[in-house]
Amino acid sequence: MDHGVLSKEMFCKGYNCAQAVVAAFHEELGMTESEAARLSSSFGGGMGRMRETCGAVSGMLLVAGLLWGYGTPGDETAKAAHYRLVQEMAAKFRERTGSLICRELLGNPPSDPNPTPRTADFYKARPCAGFVALAAEILDGEIAERCT
Repeated sequence: MDHGVLSKEMFCKGYNCAQAVVAAFHEELGMTESEAARLSSSFGGGMGRMRETCGAVSGMLLVAGLLWGYGTPGDETAKAAHYRLVQEMAAKFRERTGSLICRELLGNPPSDPNPTPRTADFYKARPCAGFVALAAEILDGEIAERCT
């Protein structure tokens, strides 16, 4: 399955950036699409439109945590391995986009909590569909690497 294409479709359906990435992987996560969307709903717009960490990055890392994260307190080896993965995935995103920060990627400051209407002009002006596809492609690459 091409999760890059699927995440773009999810974004264009109206999901925020984080939701589009996480919902694209809902089957791999053993969740319904709705559960995945609710879990990641807070991270759109750089965390509730505060324009902090890009929602696509947050969604990518949320999926990575659910698939490969550690869950035992005090397991420093597993924690270090997971943080290494997080840093590697984030670096791949940053290399392609120049930043992990929503306001830098979009060139706009934090805004009120009201979402921008999803019009044809919105989708033309925003690079977000490409960001969610990239985040999903990075995850697909990691999945493929772990399956070989």
